[in-house]
Amino acid sequence: MTTYTVGYMIGSLAKASINRKLAGALVKLAPAELSMQEVGFADLPPYSYDYDADYPAVARAFKSSIEKVDAVLFITPEYNRSIPGALKNAIDWASRPYGTNAFTRKPSAVIGTSPGKIGTAVGQQHLRSILSFCNSPQMNSPEAYIQFTDGLITDDGKVTVASTETFLRDYMAELHRFIVRVYTVLPRNV
Repeated sequence: MTTYTVGYMIGSLAKASINRKLAGALVKLAPAELSMQEVGFADLPPYSYDYDADYPAVARAFKSSIEKVDAVLFITPEYNRSIPGALKNAIDWASRPYGTNAFTRKPSAVIGTSPGKIGTAVGQQHLRSILSFCNSPQMNSPEAYIQFTDGLITDDGKVTVASTETFLRDYMAELHRFIVRVYTVLPRNV
């Protein structure tokens, strides 16, 4: 059995984020073939190409953490019909300078939760556009726009609605199958 390491990035920096709760649930529901590890980015300064010649240590460490994982799962809220600025900043750090993009050929998937009925649909579409430019193969199906309701996910990552738990477990199983397909077509050693 091959195990793939999935780095997950939580778009919200808030400690009590409902997307952090969703991340906890996804980690618990991941199949055994996926090893999940959070890739944090809260300490990154605002990106500027002035740093391209000499990345600060925090940015080098962050970019290295992306390079070391087999895939990236973005778990993000939607802010003003887009993604949080801190997440966009992190993507900029990992994808620059030109020719050193850590997302190139790295499988990715996007999911998010919001109290709104359309979940994070518009923000996810914006993120998918960014990931396309970063040349990251994306899991496009199933799409996952989770409407968060009080008590849906406990603080320790338990999903309290059986149909949502089944959907999220299936989503993570599909993520595993997607990673396998990507690396069958785009071997890492090329």
